[in-house]
Amino acid sequence: MSTSPVLWATDGRGVATVTINRPEVNNAYNGEMIQALIDTFGTLAADAAVRVIVIRGAGRHFQAGADLRWLQEVGRMDEAANHKVSLATGMAMRGLNAVAKPTIALVHGACVGGGTGLVASCDVVIAESSATFAISEVRWGVAATIIFPQLNAAMGVRNVRRYALTCERFSAGKALDMGLVHEVCEPGGLDGVAAPVIEGLLKAAPEAVALSKRSAMLCAGTLFDDAEFALLVDEHAGKRRSAEAAEGLQSFLEKREAKWYPATRP
Repeated sequence: MSTSPVLWATDGRGVATVTINRPEVNNAYNGEMIQALIDTFGTLAADAAVRVIVIRGAGRHFQAGADLRWLQEVGRMDEAANHKVSLATGMAMRGLNAVAKPTIALVHGACVGGGTGLVASCDVVIAESSATFAISEVRWGVAATIIFPQLNAAMGVRNVRRYALTCERFSAGKALDMGLVHEVCEPGGLDGVAAPVIEGLLKAAPEAVALSKRSAMLCAGTLFDDAEFALLVDEHAGKRRSAEAAEGLQSFLEKREAKWYPATRP
C-alpha cells in the first residue's frame, strides 16, 4: 500500500474517494498530510469530471487529530515557521468547507480534534454507531480556533462551548443529536448507507449543486472572510508557542497529568 498520507481515486461516475492514510498513528495529521490535503482538495475541485468527494480513514480510525509529537516540534519553531503551519492547516479546512463539489465523510472509530473539523467541513456525514468524537485540544494546552467556524455551524456554539472546553468524548448518537452527524449505521454499513446519498447527488445538476451549496453557506454566514480567518490563524499559532502548550504536550509524551491539574482531589 502507498505510504502517501492522503490517497485518492475517482471512479467512472466521477465519485472521488479520499483516504486519510497514516493508520500506524491512527491517521494523526502532520505537515506532510496537511499539504497533501490542500493539494488533493485543490486538484479535485478543479477537475470537472469529479462530481462527489467521499472522505474516509484507513485502518481502525477515521482521524485522531494532530500528531502530538509533531505538534511539539512545531511549537519550538520560530514565529514565522509556526505561523506558516497554522496557515496551511486553516487553508486545508477552509478549502474543504468551500469546495464547490458535494462532500461526504464516512466516519468509523475515533474522530478527534482536527478530525472533527474535517467532518464539520463536509456536506454529509455518516458514522458507524461505534464511532466516538472529541474536541480535545485544550487538554494539551493548544486551541482549535481554526475549526470553530465549521464546528459552530455543524453542531451549534452551545455544544462547541461544552465539548471544546471539557474534551469529553461523545458518541455517534450524541453527534447525531447535535447535528455534527446526519446518519448513524451499524459497524461495516457505511458504504451501504452512503450509496443512495451518492446516487442522489449524481442525479442533481452539478452547477445547481455548487450554487446551492455556496448560497446556503452565504445565507448562514459560514463562509467567513479573510480578516476573520487571519485572526483565527494568529490565535492558533500563538497558543501553540506558549509555555502552557509546551507543558501540555510534554505531559502527553510523559503520560502524566499536566501541572495545571490540581494535586488535591475532592
